[in-house]
Amino acid sequence: MFMRQSGSLLRRRLRYLLSTNTITTTTKTTTSGLSSHPLPSNAGFLHRNGPEIPRWQKHHWDSSLWILLSGQAAIIVGANGNLAFVDDVSAEARTGAGEDGSSDLQRVEDGSVISNIHTSKWRVFTDKARDFFLEGKLVEAEKLFLSAVEEAKEGFGKSDPHVAAALNNLAELYRVKKDFAKAEPLYLEAVHILEESFGLDDIRVAASLHNLGQFYIVQRKLEEAHKCYEIKRRVLGQNHTDYANTMYHLGTVKYLQGKENDSVALIQDSIKILEESGLGQSVACLRRLRYLAQVFLKSNRLSEAENVQRKILHIREMSKV
Repeated sequence: MFMRQSGSLLRRRLRYLLSTNTITTTTKTTTSGLSSHPLPSNAGFLHRNGPEIPRWQKHHWDSSLWILLSGQAAIIVGANGNLAFVDDVSAEARTGAGEDGSSDLQRVEDGSVISNIHTSKWRVFTDKARDFFLEGKLVEAEKLFLSAVEEAKEGFGKSDPHVAAALNNLAELYRVKKDFAKAEPLYLEAVHILEESFGLDDIRVAASLHNLGQFYIVQRKLEEAHKCYEIKRRVLGQNHTDYANTMYHLGTVKYLQGKENDSVALIQDSIKILEESGLGQSVACLRRLRYLAQVFLKSNRLSEAENVQRKILHIREMSKV
């Protein structure tokens, strides 16, 4: 009786602590930046708030994990020319972006050597579509993004990386509208173009696969998401700065597939890499620790959950000094 009471008390305390440290997400439309530029090799990572959170009735507790994933699945083609996708280490840790992912959009010149009437129209259509998108005028934005895709194909050629950027912009709009059937082939075509342009082992292809993986996670297409992250992990290699980021996302997929031990191992390794890189007190690391604590709590591994939560509280206290 005493053990049951103690376990119940500990569980309630952990849930309270987790609830007071849960990442805040919103249900408003993503305010993402959209680009008229191809993806550079030094693709950056920005965090944005995601679309309305899906509700999974079958597993009530799992909805907290899906909230995190939905918030992370805002796939953004940045106005600075980067395919900027969510989470985690690169932008947040280095630039100090807040947990709400707020960040000013920047404009830079494209630098393309191709200039003709079609590329000029493509740029104008993309800029206007981005403005409509940020204002929430999705119908107007869709028309212009469609036109931008056609002008990019005419001006640069159908297999040019600029076309991939235009396709990603249009796919992002459909994702926000939850028109997944239209979004998926656009993401896939963008990946194919980048593979043809830069090869299978290029960082730009890895970035595009990350976007596609996030897109699949939101739809609970876990096998497809798993394949995207596995390929990305192979492309990056262990020495790449975003390797830890990929391990974390792969770990979340493993958990949702019911492979708890594999999930825990990947997430713990991801946290270890951040700590060894001097990012143990970053927002990204705290987010992963929270996720890990929730996994332990759900699995009734209360002692491990409490240890992780104590670590979170210690980091928060240290950051106040």
